[in-house]
Amino acid sequence: MVTMNHPSNATRPAPRVWLPPTQGAAGPGDGWLAGEVAARVAQSARMTVEQELHKLEFQAMSTHCRMNCHGVAASVAHDFQREVVEWTAQFEARYSRFIPDSLIGRINAAAGERWVETDPETDRLFGLCQELFFFTRGAFDPTALPLIKLWNWKQSSPVLPEDKNIQAARELVGWNKIQRRPGGIFLPRRGMALDLGGIGKEYAVDCVMNLAVQRGIPNVLVDFGQDVRVRGHAPGKKFWWVGLDDANHPGKCWAGVAVTDHAVTTSGDYLRHFVANGRRYGHILDPRTGYPALNDCRAVSVIGPSCTIAGLLATSVCVLGAKEGLQLIELHPGAAGAVTLDTTKLYSRKFHEYLPA
Repeated sequence: MVTMNHPSNATRPAPRVWLPPTQGAAGPGDGWLAGEVAARVAQSARMTVEQELHKLEFQAMSTHCRMNCHGVAASVAHDFQREVVEWTAQFEARYSRFIPDSLIGRINAAAGERWVETDPETDRLFGLCQELFFFTRGAFDPTALPLIKLWNWKQSSPVLPEDKNIQAARELVGWNKIQRRPGGIFLPRRGMALDLGGIGKEYAVDCVMNLAVQRGIPNVLVDFGQDVRVRGHAPGKKFWWVGLDDANHPGKCWAGVAVTDHAVTTSGDYLRHFVANGRRYGHILDPRTGYPALNDCRAVSVIGPSCTIAGLLATSVCVLGAKEGLQLIELHPGAAGAVTLDTTKLYSRKFHEYLPA
């Protein structure tokens, strides 16, 4: 979780994704149909102005979203706010797994039966998934949905899945098992399924920031479910302040980082976990084993050149563990991270450059 004071962070523009407005998706249990998403998201939008800061808040992708900007005419800011709401609704509608007629829903429904057509932007998104699958050594795997469905952290009395069911689900998991070609994707076994939850919000944040760059908006904060990216600076400041949630005292910050033209994300199991038979089970799965990651990482905060990279690194460290995970962060130019363990904190070499003097 990332809590913020004056958040806003930018990175290099991510590729813009165009999405047809007739596609749709929903969050868990929402029951929305494709054509209803745009109306739902638009109805939730609230636009305000606080001195020179134009603020937008709305609900999408089952989370709270906000975008703040300044340094442009009010008419430009208002047009951009409307564009952000529309674009985000279209993105959710196309890539959520919770609605049957979304693209992801149709791909999953066709598993083991037929190829599904994809557009060039989706091909690029899936290409990115492939790169990240290998870069994270399999810690990120968009095909892990069969395993995710076995583990239910929302039950009042969680039940551990049986080992045989976990092993059966593992047979359906593995990004290297899917088949892709330009303009199409095929999941070769019935029961295989995609879930872009490990990359979707972060990727959307980067795309919205790219829209801001294209519109010439110099100072922007994009925050989708506390996955944050900023460009420029907060009003009257030289940067944006982003507070990092304290895993040991949720809702309070253990530090604040000063960032501009970067992203900040935090992953961890400190809010969602259960204890069964004396063992702690967090909500972050290791798709390579089928079980929740077993290490003493409670939270990982990463500052990176894009929200997609920062988010993937944060989650991957939670899976890989502090030692291997920090090594992974060091391998990525422009990234820095802090790992909260049960009794201490560990940092990458560059993390302290973002802390106030």
